[in-house]
Amino acid sequence: MIELGKLNTLKILRDTSVGLFLGDEEGNDVLLPIKYMPESYEIGDELTVFCYLDYEERPIATNLEPFIMVNEFRLLQVVEVNEIGAFLDWGLEKHLLVPFREQRNKMKEGQWYVVYCYLDERTNRLVASNKIDKFLNNDSVNLKIWEEVDLLVTRQTDLGWEVVVNNKHKGLVYFNEVFKRINIGDSLPGCIKHIRPDNKLDISLQPLGTRVLEPAANKIYDVLVANGGYLGLHDKSDPEDIREELQMSKKTFKKGIGTLYKARKIEIKEDGIHAI
Repeated sequence: MIELGKLNTLKILRDTSVGLFLGDEEGNDVLLPIKYMPESYEIGDELTVFCYLDYEERPIATNLEPFIMVNEFRLLQVVEVNEIGAFLDWGLEKHLLVPFREQRNKMKEGQWYVVYCYLDERTNRLVASNKIDKFLNNDSVNLKIWEEVDLLVTRQTDLGWEVVVNNKHKGLVYFNEVFKRINIGDSLPGCIKHIRPDNKLDISLQPLGTRVLEPAANKIYDVLVANGGYLGLHDKSDPEDIREELQMSKKTFKKGIGTLYKARKIEIKEDGIHAI
């Protein structure tokens, strides 16, 4: 089966004046236009291509890989707005449509938005939606505390940053637990800090508990070495100074230097820490 919005591995069936026809094991075929043909090939070779609808609503293949595929969330830029809707640059010749009904607020040309790409069953077209909440589901969350997850930052709220977790769930990173600059559209690693009774997810951008000690100690030591063996921070430093210099909390910093001190890698003095 040739799937729109996805990468398909298909066999070369025949060479024509307009391009190569590729097919699957079920007898379906699709055109790979001349401009996307490989320099060398043989009938029967397999090619991995992305399939979507062209300007005439016909299935077509390309060797270009888009910025977003079906059932994915990504940050994309609006390149045109007309009477039909907004059109996004997704790395292909034909832009990706966001109908007006799928826009949280009216989109503006040149602006960037986090969207979800899906196949409209009514029209069989690939379209995108900025109303991403309806494509997220926290009814069933098969995750564990401490588990590492992939995050996409979607928007800022009064409490913190909303994130898409593993391309399927909604989570929240609280402002007081963010120790580095983040922006909408950032893809970040994180881990599950807490799963609430209603399956809402509290997310941490750094490993929790004892798992933070070794990475923190390593980071502090790397910065220390890069600064010639001296860092003007210690256990009585202002938390904001620590956050600005190392992008970590004072609590994490103190645990990190404690680990380094016990390992006899540093000395802690009144003016800061020194490498041994």
